Amino acid sequence: MEEKLKDLERKALEEVKAAADLKKLNQVRVAYLGKKGPITEILRGMGKLSAQERPKMGALANMIRETITKAIENKHEQLENEAVLKKLESETIDISLPGRPVKMGNRHPLTKIIEEIEDLFIGMGYKVAEGPEVEHDYYNFEALNLPKGHPARDMQDSFYITEEILLRTHTSPVQARTMEKHEGKGPVKIICPGKVYRRDNDDATHSHQFMQIEGLVVDENITMGDLKGTLEVFAKKMFGEDREIRLRPSFFPFTEPSVEMDITCKLCGGKGCRVCKHTGWIEVLGAGMVHPNVLEMAGFDSAKYTGFAFGMGPDRIAMLKYGIDDIRHFYTNDIRFLQQFAVQE
Repeated sequence: MEEKLKDLERKALEEVKAAADLKKLNQVRVAYLGKKGPITEILRGMGKLSAQERPKMGALANMIRETITKAIENKHEQLENEAVLKKLESETIDISLPGRPVKMGNRHPLTKIIEEIEDLFIGMGYKVAEGPEVEHDYYNFEALNLPKGHPARDMQDSFYITEEILLRTHTSPVQARTMEKHEGKGPVKIICPGKVYRRDNDDATHSHQFMQIEGLVVDENITMGDLKGTLEVFAKKMFGEDREIRLRPSFFPFTEPSVEMDITCKLCGGKGCRVCKHTGWIEVLGAGMVHPNVLEMAGFDSAKYTGFAFGMGPDRIAMLKYGIDDIRHFYTNDIRFLQQFAVQE
């Protein structure tokens, strides 16, 4: 029996050593240490041995079982480690290869212009006010001295949702709403940036949607001189200290008197060229003194309060400042166009 046990130990250890994977190793374990394995059978047959042989054979059988068990555990750990290393090797990243650069975005040129204008006017004591893009006809037109049927409405062909709801055609409704909230008490000093909509044929200088920034000041003793001084500061900060401005009479239903503001052409310095149509001037924005009717509808006493308002298109400002010849570039999401402004951050 002793020889049989030693022979089982030798064969078991050889098979454990030869096991190439965990499945084969488990088969060896079951074959030698399982309930039906030869060592178990020998231990069960101990009762047939004499009293002198029984302790000796029992101790030898237990020792051999422990030896085989330990060998299987060691082999199991070895095979597991080899499997992990093999998996890691198959998933290795070659860090010697050059990395793929992450493309960084940059602010849209219109965003840059709007932020510049906001920073300028915030520095002058203005607050930024916003309002809904889907607006009531009352705030978009009527509260701005444009009653139903007024011919000046034709200047702003609109996208109506119902007879009383439309996509706003300018950011002036924000002015009307803000004045209404003040309940007839000044001062009011705001700028209103936002997107506006007008039914128009898209071309190089027109779009059915575009950005707009309007400004409003209402207080006692506000004059046309305050408006001119404000616009002059704006023109010099946005287009250069050598810019000059010119105010021309115009008409807007919500201001009286109304003006258009021109600046001297940046390209020719006011001498006249193709860009300014040989006039030396380029139109930038519209402005004027707030119409008394607008003040009264918002709850202000027009005998006590006066004010001025102005409106500009950041699209046009950006086109003038950066020399862009087509407004559609702002909205076509061409990465080549947008990347030109990354270096100007």
